[in-house]
Amino acid sequence: MGSFIEINDTLQLTKEQGFSPSLNLEQHLKKPIVMADVTDQVFEFRDKQDIRIYKIPPVRNFLVENREGKWIYWGLVHIIEVTHDNNARTTSGKFKIIKINSPQEMKDAFSIIDTRPELNFFR
Repeated sequence: MGSFIEINDTLQLTKEQGFSPSLNLEQHLKKPIVMADVTDQVFEFRDKQDIRIYKIPPVRNFLVENREGKWIYWGLVHIIEVTHDNNARTTSGKFKIIKINSPQEMKDAFSIIDTRPELNFFR
């Protein structure tokens, strides 16, 4: 007997899991979103597979958009609420963005943060 709990420092979301449509990559690449655009907004995610624990403030978590298995590092977040559905074995919650990456920082993430080129959306 036992249980499985995943500890994450990355909130990696698909659109189905609630990645915000207001974080539009194509627009961001043309006219970058800045912190003033998202300050004090609370974003929600839902139905992340498995029971997950995230770093709590003041420790940051990475915010990653997953597009068909490719990752885009959007910035840093504070997870402010987590709910576990133990029957469905899913995790949902709320977060605030504390840093938005510039388009160049998004592209550089795979040489600084993540060394798995097969996940790089910009490759």
